[in-house]
Amino acid sequence: METPPQCLGEPAAPGARPCSELAACLRTWRDRLSPADVGLPSGGRRRAPGLRREELAQLAGVSVDYLARLEQGRAAHPSPSVLAPLARALRLSDDERAHLFRVAGQAEPLAGTINRHLTPSVQRVIDRLGDVPVMVIDAAYEVVAANALAIALVGDKRDLGPRERNIAWSQFTGATTRFVRSSEESRSMDCEVVADLREARGRYPEDVVLRELIEDLLKASPKFAELWEQAPVAPRTSSRKSVDHPEVGRITIDCDILQVRGSDLRLIVYTAPPGSPDAQALQLLAAIGTQSFSAS
Repeated sequence: METPPQCLGEPAAPGARPCSELAACLRTWRDRLSPADVGLPSGGRRRAPGLRREELAQLAGVSVDYLARLEQGRAAHPSPSVLAPLARALRLSDDERAHLFRVAGQAEPLAGTINRHLTPSVQRVIDRLGDVPVMVIDAAYEVVAANALAIALVGDKRDLGPRERNIAWSQFTGATTRFVRSSEESRSMDCEVVADLREARGRYPEDVVLRELIEDLLKASPKFAELWEQAPVAPRTSSRKSVDHPEVGRITIDCDILQVRGSDLRLIVYTAPPGSPDAQALQLLAAIGTQSFSAS
């Protein structure tokens, strides 16, 4: 399929409607992806190249009906909260993501805001690490992506709202968690989150998601408000984590946080020493716990 000029970043034809531009780009970008590119089974013979509309909708967390209206030019100006997961699901480059926002009639993410875009190269790294749990978070503790094994390990929260999926919000509002922490470990985690959010606010003063998270935490959690006033320095928390899993029991794992150069995304990778009981528990979880999950 020939790529429309506007999807290559060139000017659209005079008189072209933004809805038509957006529709053409979405269809083109969907057609260039194969199921294998996004970790999905091919599902036999296909009548058209690329992903099915239902598959893209599932990956991006939008309804099939809404995606159909976008691709048919019957819906205009999707919100940034829709565009960002679409860009990730379509494996768009930074330039393509910027173009997606423009043709959708939305302002491109500005300086002073967190760049939450998961580039294709980082996504390939996640795809290659399918045998270990991997999550990606941003400077506001938003979960940007998680592979199937990470979802099986910590629990599937994809049906929850964005606020409920936020790690900082969960930490300070008493949400149910499978992680097992002593009171000292929990206190260190509290201080680390607060210190990170204070630093992030200084770097990203224009980020609405970050600002609203902090404002809501100050209202919802007296403990957060107290620590915010104290302005703690981020402590060095333990790199060993324990998880009580309902099917495979207690798993103790190493937690390494890898910074993505050029962005404020962090990869959280959980591993266990080869041959250890914890490694065997992860292997068992991979065998029985990921069957109902597709990669995020």
